[in-house]
Amino acid sequence: MDWLDIREFLLDSIKYIVIIFIIMFVIFYVASITQVVGDSMNPTLKNGEVFILNKMKYRFSEVRRGDIISLQYADTKYLIKRVIGLPGEKVEIKNSQLYINDKQYKEDYLPDDLVYDDFSLKTLGYESIPKDTYLVLGDNRKNSLDSREIGLIKKKDINGKISFRFWPVYRIQFIS
Repeated sequence: MDWLDIREFLLDSIKYIVIIFIIMFVIFYVASITQVVGDSMNPTLKNGEVFILNKMKYRFSEVRRGDIISLQYADTKYLIKRVIGLPGEKVEIKNSQLYINDKQYKEDYLPDDLVYDDFSLKTLGYESIPKDTYLVLGDNRKNSLDSREIGLIKKKDINGKISFRFWPVYRIQFIS
């Protein structure tokens, strides 16, 4: 083996190493793929659907009401939920109607005939949502592990925003 062969091998290796680092950077910091497991987000998201998770979204913008997010729960479990309550807000559910700061809030993504249990932040020990903390709910309010059971979510536990559904193919769409 001569020097030219070794040099060529090293240059080729460096190209592959750089490509691997770029891919790892994208997966860890920019975007990743996530899948819905379970029925807690029905009818909006269905079990088995696959999405692109935008991990950079909340580094440059604030979490907004209605955003569908992935969050870390119990060290190894990830949940997909909708942001309902923002810091400083008072949230309550009475007679299957959502109230934010004592004003009724219409949730267009839910069926009109959906009936689910009452809820108040007071059951979690709060008058209003603390800074850098959010209340999240699943769209299937009857069958969802969400803030009503696990408590409020800290901003640091949000992995990113669900941005694009690419599986199944017939339901491809950007998620706003």
